[in-house]
Amino acid sequence: MLTNGVIKFTVKNSLVLSIASLFSIAGFVWPFFYAGKDLPRTQMFFWIAIVAAFFLVIIEISSVRLDAKSVALLGVLAALISALRPLGAGAVGIEPMWFVLILSARVFGASFGFLLGIISMFTSALLTGGVGPWLGYQMFAAAWIGMAAGLLPKKVSGKSEIAMLLSFGVLAAATFGALMDLQFWPWALGSNTQLSFIAGGPLSENVSRFITFHFASAMAWDIPRAIFTCVLIAFTGPSVLSALRRTHTRAAFSTPVVFSERVK
Repeated sequence: MLTNGVIKFTVKNSLVLSIASLFSIAGFVWPFFYAGKDLPRTQMFFWIAIVAAFFLVIIEISSVRLDAKSVALLGVLAALISALRPLGAGAVGIEPMWFVLILSARVFGASFGFLLGIISMFTSALLTGGVGPWLGYQMFAAAWIGMAAGLLPKKVSGKSEIAMLLSFGVLAAATFGALMDLQFWPWALGSNTQLSFIAGGPLSENVSRFITFHFASAMAWDIPRAIFTCVLIAFTGPSVLSALRRTHTRAAFSTPVVFSERVK
């Protein structure tokens, strides 16, 4: 059960999250285990996973575990990330959203980071017209990155914390790029190149082809994304973390809101 941070998932919520994640993982890795000869319709994995994930969000928002303060904070940060994402204007790897997601999840926890990743990516797609078959992949990739950032060791602080977040920023940028290439690769090159996906082909052959395809095509995106994210974390990380932690303290998320009867 994910219990650290502002939002605390119950056992039931964690089960829903696990099921949704399993479906989404299957939607990513199917090329390595698919035995058929024709490309399947893999979006069903993500439609099931997205429905489960949003069911989880609705449960959390409608329950006492996610109060008005948490909803407001989640909405503000999701809006900020949604506004930052298009600022790169399609430039290679210039994606300023990731440092906000990583730092927010660092302060407010893994469950918060998961919900923030899903909601902000979905909202951004609606604002920019980026709704398409790739959206489910992007949402879960962002959610996993947010959750992983929230699970980083809490006792690390100061310069060591920034160094840890820089390392995580590089890993997150590389992971997001690899996952996006994985969902794109089976349809990208047709079937007649040395890097094409082989439907029903040997696992080792398809893994080798994907790795070659990824490093040949994605380094122009992943390296700039990692550098840009790390630069933002290095220069703004201490002040942003401090501001988010003050917000966490002043909002007193762990203290329930109690309405008392007014004495006349």
